Amino acid sequence: MVYQINESDRSKIIHIDMDDTICNYSALYQHDLQFYPECQYPQSREGFFLELEPIANAINSVKHLQSLGHKIYFLTAPSYKNAHCYSEKRLWIEKFFGLEICKNLIIAENKSLVIGDYLIDDHTEGRGQNNFIGKLIHFGSEQFPNWIEITNFFNALECPTLNIIK
Repeated sequence: MVYQINESDRSKIIHIDMDDTICNYSALYQHDLQFYPECQYPQSREGFFLELEPIANAINSVKHLQSLGHKIYFLTAPSYKNAHCYSEKRLWIEKFFGLEICKNLIIAENKSLVIGDYLIDDHTEGRGQNNFIGKLIHFGSEQFPNWIEITNFFNALECPTLNIIK
């Protein structure tokens, strides 16, 4: 696949969703439904967000995007049924990316309220993604099925003449 990018597209603000984009929310949600059937909302369980496993290649890809000079922000919706969600998501970011980047954690129900060049999210609507001012990169889509393809896209920003071959 060849990505054609203008030179002016370098060093961008990239917002990255957490649940099912960098961490495997659905797997733990399904697990908890099976093992805690009395809990209608597994995400409301204290400790739920701390137990999420990273999505394949997500951690290294995000760190690579940082190394290219892009400004990374984590833009995630809250689970208002779990008051611990806010602190647990912050602790998850610290565990995998370090304390310093925790300043770049944004928890917002409506993602269109945040300004940036890119939003990487597994949904195209429902939390304001469809009204985000910037380019929505739909994680899990045909064009961006995984973090390898997202990394290839941003590598093309760094080197516009780069041809990425699938």
